Amino acid sequence: MTDLPFPFRVGVSGTGFIARGFIAATRARNDYRVSAVLTRRTPMSVEGIPRELLVRSAEELAEHCDLIVECSGDVLHATEVVDAALRAGLPVVTMNSEFHVTTGSWFMGRGMLTEAEGDQSGSLAALAEEVESMGFSPVVYGNTKRYMNLHPTVEEMEFWAAKQGISLDQVTAFTDGTKVHIEQALVANGLNAGIAEGGLAGPRTETLRQAADVLAEHAAAVGLPIADYAITPECPGGIFIAATHGADHAPALQYFKMGPGPLYIIQRPHHLCYLEIAKTIRRVAYEKRPLLNNGPVPKVSVAAIAKRDLKPGERIPRGLGSFTVRGECVHAADHLGHLPVGLLQNAVVKHPVKAGEIMGIDDVELPESLALTAWREIECRIRAAAATVTPLLSAILINS
Repeated sequence: MTDLPFPFRVGVSGTGFIARGFIAATRARNDYRVSAVLTRRTPMSVEGIPRELLVRSAEELAEHCDLIVECSGDVLHATEVVDAALRAGLPVVTMNSEFHVTTGSWFMGRGMLTEAEGDQSGSLAALAEEVESMGFSPVVYGNTKRYMNLHPTVEEMEFWAAKQGISLDQVTAFTDGTKVHIEQALVANGLNAGIAEGGLAGPRTETLRQAADVLAEHAAAVGLPIADYAITPECPGGIFIAATHGADHAPALQYFKMGPGPLYIIQRPHHLCYLEIAKTIRRVAYEKRPLLNNGPVPKVSVAAIAKRDLKPGERIPRGLGSFTVRGECVHAADHLGHLPVGLLQNAVVKHPVKAGEIMGIDDVELPESLALTAWREIECRIRAAAATVTPLLSAILINS
């Protein structure tokens, strides 16, 4: 990655809530400016963005910028945009964890690609750097929610979408747990952590301390730090890390109001979405370091789970924010052939699927896309890694 000019040009992929907020926030900056915005909408329908900035193709976007911010929220579209950007030699900063956990691994080694601070996954990565620099050893990378409903109704979601000013798809994915599973899959893969046996535990507790203690037990059971979440009224919409430290610092940490240990909680009760993207842009532009990505061979994936019985011939327009399926973390090597929820767009059900079942990629007919090609390659890597680990584990067991 070469040095960027000053001020440098930023291209934005997306025209939704995050994109509009980010563009508005850049007007006060002098180190970079927004030079182009990629939209799939008709230009006349785009509000809050100067029309002269709008472009209609990923290639045109790449021609008009030095760095790209991808925040469309669409996996298939983001895959095309990132591909065009990296082919043009441009660094890419995303606020699109859905993209990372579905196809992001395919791009590893091709250039600078990172998730941004501001969404909970990126904010956890930044907090992890901070706590590790102070000598803490993370045990739990935690995400917090106040509420979850695996089967929200259309009426409920329409009400909250209108109230919060975000799309129906977004509010549904937030409510049914799909979004938090996606965020924590990215955290697990990007920070070399794991998940609890059987998937995310997501305890419901009155306090964050109770949640941290429960999740630390899950981490101990699997023998490594885990990414997970808690449903608690004490810290909604925030992040935390439960960590240990050297026993010789215990008296000082208690004096610092961190409690008696040995498990300490470092929390951040907010994440400021598009306002924080600037921090990652500066990191990439001037330090040339990524914050968080999915790694070349992900251990955790987010599978599509049927919310109801599905019959052959049914169409699923979209998996993320759907009333037909939701996403749930799985150990990728244990569920080879599963259907990533982020790939589900304009799909047709081929085989019956019972409510609550993990869907297989062969259960649906998917249109060909670059994202589908990328996922096939990623799963080949997962299969190859699993095939390598299994003989090694057998040898260890035989010789133990």
